[in-house]
Amino acid sequence: MRPLLLTLDAFNTLFHPRHPIPAQYAASASAFNIPISPAALQPAFKSAFKAQSRTHPNYGRDLALRGEFGGPRQWWEDVIRGSFARALAESSSSNSNVKTAEIPDALVADLLHRFASARGYKLYDDVRPFFERMRDKQKEGTRRRRVVIGVVSNSDDRVCSVLESLGVSVGETRAGEGSGHKLPGFEEERERTSTPHPNTRDSVSPLQDQGQTDVDFVLTSYQAGAEKPNPLVWDTALRTAQVLTDDVVGEEGGWECVHVGDDYGKDYRGAVDAGWKAYYLLRDSEAAANAQEGTKTITSLLDLVTELGEFKQTN
Repeated sequence: MRPLLLTLDAFNTLFHPRHPIPAQYAASASAFNIPISPAALQPAFKSAFKAQSRTHPNYGRDLALRGEFGGPRQWWEDVIRGSFARALAESSSSNSNVKTAEIPDALVADLLHRFASARGYKLYDDVRPFFERMRDKQKEGTRRRRVVIGVVSNSDDRVCSVLESLGVSVGETRAGEGSGHKLPGFEEERERTSTPHPNTRDSVSPLQDQGQTDVDFVLTSYQAGAEKPNPLVWDTALRTAQVLTDDVVGEEGGWECVHVGDDYGKDYRGAVDAGWKAYYLLRDSEAAANAQEGTKTITSLLDLVTELGEFKQTN
């Protein structure tokens, strides 16, 4: 049977903000006696995020590799400080009782930690049952199909920490850093502080004689050096799966590659244009309007288990 590579988007596919981001920024600020409303922070955050994305695309990766930028940590610190600076300046101009204030380092650190954990995010209700069903599927039958599950996200390296904090076990493979350069980011801190998550499975993996995890690898745009829908992302994901299974060349007939995500252009079209199969996950009622005729859609990750059938070879 052909090996299967199944990749999933992260943000708004597996998890979503526990509360609106401006509300979480305002809640953290109030703990440091900085009164600011979510309404003021919403346009300020959007403006700061866009400006940072324009001047330092992909979390400043190119500059980080040259040692001229601190990577995602510095990127998000600039966004946080820029958001509060804009919001406070706007509020003080319209309300004399609101004064601009220096943003404490502790507030920045609190927000960085919040959005690297379950404090900031929440799993969709179908995620845990989906991983459980996938595990059961891989046990069925006498002939196991090799299955690699990855997360492919246009984001920084906190994705692993977020997933683990939410109870999703993640393999140790870090994809996309084949340049030989150490990318500055959040992973170094995670390696120093992380402990095995109690959710880590003790069953025999169909991939390795080790404990099976929910997610075998995570590939972020920061690590890959490109963002979806760039073909490099999909190529890197497949190469990672091949290495994980000691199958660099691939079996006769090649791999069956499937991607699932909530963004029609970046996830669905990006994967299809790269020669993959794809499913457009409709996480809200308005998403369907973005899909063209013939788009394969699902409304829950559990629908995907049915679509994949009994893990039989497909054409």
